[in-house]
Amino acid sequence: MEFSSTYKKKSPRAPRNRKHGLDKKKKIALIVLAAVLVVAAVVTAVLVVRHNRAADPAAGAQIETQTQAVTTTAPVTQAPTTQAPATQAQAAGDVTITDMQTTMYSTVVTLNVRATPSADGQRLGAVGQDTPLSVTGRCSNGWYRIDYDGGVGYVSGEYVAEAPGGKQNDDAPYLIRVNRQQNIVTVYSKDANGDYTVPYKAMACSVGLDGKTPTGTYNTTDKYTWRLLSGNVYGQYATRITGHILFHSVPYFTKDKSDLEYEEFNKLGQAASLGCIRLTVEDAKWIYDNCPIGTTVIIYDDENDPGPMGRPGTIYIDPDDESMRGWDPTDPDPENPWDDKYLSGTTIRSEAAWDEWNAAQADGRWSSSLTPTDLQGWSHDSSIEGTRG
Repeated sequence: MEFSSTYKKKSPRAPRNRKHGLDKKKKIALIVLAAVLVVAAVVTAVLVVRHNRAADPAAGAQIETQTQAVTTTAPVTQAPTTQAPATQAQAAGDVTITDMQTTMYSTVVTLNVRATPSADGQRLGAVGQDTPLSVTGRCSNGWYRIDYDGGVGYVSGEYVAEAPGGKQNDDAPYLIRVNRQQNIVTVYSKDANGDYTVPYKAMACSVGLDGKTPTGTYNTTDKYTWRLLSGNVYGQYATRITGHILFHSVPYFTKDKSDLEYEEFNKLGQAASLGCIRLTVEDAKWIYDNCPIGTTVIIYDDENDPGPMGRPGTIYIDPDDESMRGWDPTDPDPENPWDDKYLSGTTIRSEAAWDEWNAAQADGRWSSSLTPTDLQGWSHDSSIEGTRG
């Protein structure tokens, strides 16, 4: 019953008296009405939030972020389950990893690959002897990080080497890699840990036609200032790699520095020889002077990657220039008619290699091996009758 405008309440106790007079059905009706109002308020709030998100995506993202921050709060003890293997390795032994990129080889029949750089790490699998490994990092405890089975693995440095077959000579100052498909020779020097991972210089070369230069890992055995080659021609500054395969200059028709096969010189950077690895005089002489007997040479194929230093250029000799064409432009002989600017060739050098080259020009450290301009004596290895040029 509603109050009329003329009705005058006589006492504050009247409402309590009326409340007692409400029947049960009216109470239920009031409860239902209250529930409906609550539901309507909730629905309205949800619609407002959705409208705000649609109107302002950034605000919506912020709301979601705030919500996730509250709902995903977890005890600290759950954190280690989301850590990467490198973090686990640091937690286990404070191991730090230095990025690097090189190829190494397993030296044992079965080399375990671990999830962390430790013998206690989970074993992911194993690789066989001489398996090439794509190394991506060096660990401070002597282990290496490698690409493995689409992910990351770790192997002990005690059982890997830069060359397969256990033929690597770690006492030499350099290691030489020859990419047959790219016709590039890359020389590596040692890093602080004694591994051959530092690109030192890259040279253009000519390997054998039709795969006549064999792939594999070898250690140099002999050196010659002049060497008789197949076809009754001669090469300067030859270093024997294996059998009849040598590093040497582009061939000469006679043992005369002005009698170069200039058309063959213009083929540097492409396969051209009968098996040997041809270089400019500057590059062949550098190997002769700086890479002692026993230096490891790895000959391999990679048609996609010229190596870490890129592809060196080449020098062109004009076949019609009779006054110049008989000389290798990089030959350090004082009689060479080419300008001195060609002496360094087109070799790509690291800063350290340039420092060495400039110092050698100043102090003459490589002059003692300079061959006379005219004919030379026979090689001391006369038992080997000719080699492939």
